[in-house]
Amino acid sequence: MFQKILIANRGEIALRIIRACKELNIATVAIYSEPDVDSLHVRFADEDVCIGPGPSNQSYLNIPAIISAAEVANVDAIHPGYGFLAENARFAEICESCDIKFIGPSSNILRQMGDKVTARKIMAAAGVPVVPGSEGPVSNVREARKVAHTIGYPVIVKASGGGGGRGMRIVRSEGELEHSFHTAKAEAEVAFRNSELYLERWIENPRHIEIQIIGDEFNNIVHLCERDCSLQRRYQKLLEEAPSPAVDEPLRQRLGESAIRGAQSIHYQSTGTVEFLLDSKKEFYFMEMNTRIQVEHPVTEMVIGMDLIKEQIRLAAGEHLACTQSDIVLQGHAIECRINAEDPDKGFQPAPGTITTFHVPGGPGVRVDTHVYAHYQVPPYYDSLLAKVITFGKTRPEAINSMERALEELVIEGIPTTKSFHQKMIHNERFQRGDVHTGFVEELIATSNTP
Repeated sequence: MFQKILIANRGEIALRIIRACKELNIATVAIYSEPDVDSLHVRFADEDVCIGPGPSNQSYLNIPAIISAAEVANVDAIHPGYGFLAENARFAEICESCDIKFIGPSSNILRQMGDKVTARKIMAAAGVPVVPGSEGPVSNVREARKVAHTIGYPVIVKASGGGGGRGMRIVRSEGELEHSFHTAKAEAEVAFRNSELYLERWIENPRHIEIQIIGDEFNNIVHLCERDCSLQRRYQKLLEEAPSPAVDEPLRQRLGESAIRGAQSIHYQSTGTVEFLLDSKKEFYFMEMNTRIQVEHPVTEMVIGMDLIKEQIRLAAGEHLACTQSDIVLQGHAIECRINAEDPDKGFQPAPGTITTFHVPGGPGVRVDTHVYAHYQVPPYYDSLLAKVITFGKTRPEAINSMERALEELVIEGIPTTKSFHQKMIHNERFQRGDVHTGFVEELIATSNTP
């Protein structure tokens, strides 16, 4: 087991990793930017190192500064959390060359799954259903037209090297293709320094279903059932739940077997998530693989009864999986609401500033993952996530009722947040029935029919 781990991240995920390390008796080193000097992950780590000014490209994305901090602190391993460098193959490669364990899959796997075209080919070869689309990147509009004609409109143009909605455009007719193609290409170049695009058939109103997997170095892989991440805005998730109200046991088994088959084909080791689109006929298609811990991992922890960060660290240290698939038992229902420093009344505009009052809910079945406290200064440089409110119940209605109560108790004053939006969302009749899809939130906003 590792003696000391550097956490190459900030905010709630850095604090979450510190907690897991403390319970494993592993010393921790926090890195921080100048604006984060008073952050809780700095306070609770055993050691801390300032790595630069506020902008992330000068701090949390500054690979030489992070490696220098790791070497000075004499750590065994680096945990990247999510975002920033968590899926950066070059960073993992440098860690490997410096004899520092990167807590995640190998740089080769990161590179394969980080390229969406390559990932599609690998999964298709492993027998995992993929959305009909181009065989590889399309280099110009002429090629794109040929592919679109073959698979049929609507199509989606997607960046090969990225995600999160950047470099993606839905094209409903041939007349829209040229402009959408060039726009997506330019956006992909800026966001990922990779302008390659590919095309897929656009599936109308799917659900976003993801399967959590964990695997060891000996190619033993199990799945931990599914999460439903269909409630999202501009491809950014707002609310997640486990299990999905749309997935029954036979479908769960098919999804899990597909995820394991794809992961085994690349000898995947670590925690990871295989993401699928589920259509109205209950057919599913591979979308992408996230080779890191996910923001929404707590809902899986609640219904499976496993600490995923601890498991991730143990697997990185070379331990065998401590469970088999038959040991995984799904119990109850969990929901997570992401509370962001954004103003829903102003198009979810980011709202940095000072939190004047902060109170977290408690009681049975309520968990809050946060790095925030009263008088905390929310910086303008990073993701706007303030807290994840997670509730658990024996049934989905129980989990919803707990979330209603938890959000009522949550107090964040001084800046706008998305709390009120989530309160409206969970009261929505369609949400309570489980009748949602990936376009649900956008439809409500577009028609001013608030949830």
